[in-house]
Amino acid sequence: MRFSPGDAVRTARADPPHHSRLPRYARGAVGTVVECGGLHPLADLRAQGLPAEAEPVWTVRFPARELFGQGEHFVTVDVWESRLEQPLGQG
Repeated sequence: MRFSPGDAVRTARADPPHHSRLPRYARGAVGTVVECGGLHPLADLRAQGLPAEAEPVWTVRFPARELFGQGEHFVTVDVWESRLEQPLGQG
């Protein structure tokens, strides 16, 4: 596993022409890893009928301001590890 709870991460910016479990509002956003929710096949590939190896799925906590430009609360999103990277200047 590439990440641990407390790590800062950025979600992928890609907008694929097919099903994606990464919501548009969270693409390219920076958040903090909360926990690993287990290993699961990438739903994006499964929806296309393609084989998918299990990979870690991380619960990531985002400030609402990062996602929506306003708000003082937080939003959590479950994100497959292949859709995460370390933000520039970290790691």
